[in-house]
Amino acid sequence: MIAIENTIISEEIITEKFVCNIEACKAACCVEGDLGAPLTREETIKLDSIYSQIKPYLSENGRREIEIQGKWILDEDGDWSTPTILGKECAYSVYDDKGILKCGIEQAFENGAVDFRKPISCHLYPIRVKEHKEFVAVNYHRWNICQPACALGQTLGVPVYKFLKEALKTKFGENWYKELELVADAYLASKL
Repeated sequence: MIAIENTIISEEIITEKFVCNIEACKAACCVEGDLGAPLTREETIKLDSIYSQIKPYLSENGRREIEIQGKWILDEDGDWSTPTILGKECAYSVYDDKGILKCGIEQAFENGAVDFRKPISCHLYPIRVKEHKEFVAVNYHRWNICQPACALGQTLGVPVYKFLKEALKTKFGENWYKELELVADAYLASKL
C-alpha cells in the first residue's frame, strides 16, 4: 500500500493496465450491478440543482424513472446512488445509435449546459474510493465486464493511474496526482 496525504492507495493502481474499450463492452458498467452509480452527498445536491439542464439529454424512460424514484436514491445501507431503469441501466444514461450507453450528464457537460461532468464514482472507475474515519482507501476494482479494457490497457501499456489522470486530479487535486506520479516512478523502478 502507498500513502499520500490522507489516502492509502493500492499498488494495483500503478501496476495494472486499463483503457476503457467502450466499443467492446458497450458501457456495461452503466447497466450491471445492484444499484446505479454511487453518489456523494454533494453530488445529490448538485443533481437536484442542475436536473432541469440535464433533462433534455436523457431518454424518455430515464426521465420517467427519475420522476418516479427521484433524482437520486438512498439505499438500505444509507448510501446514495443514481436511480435505474427497471433495475438495469442508470437512469441518466442514453443509448447511442451503436447501442453504446453514454452519460446524459456528461453530454450536458460537454455541451456547456452544466459544470458537473458526472458522478466521481463513474469518472474514477475502475478505481473505487472508500472514506474511512482516519483515511481514504483508493483501490482497484476488478470486474469481468472490463476484460476488454484490461486487454487494451495491456496492449497500449497504460497503467490505471495514467488512464484516470484527470479523474484523480478532480478527486484529489493536482499536487496529490504529481506526488502519485513520483511514487509510481519510484515504485516501478524498484521492481526492475
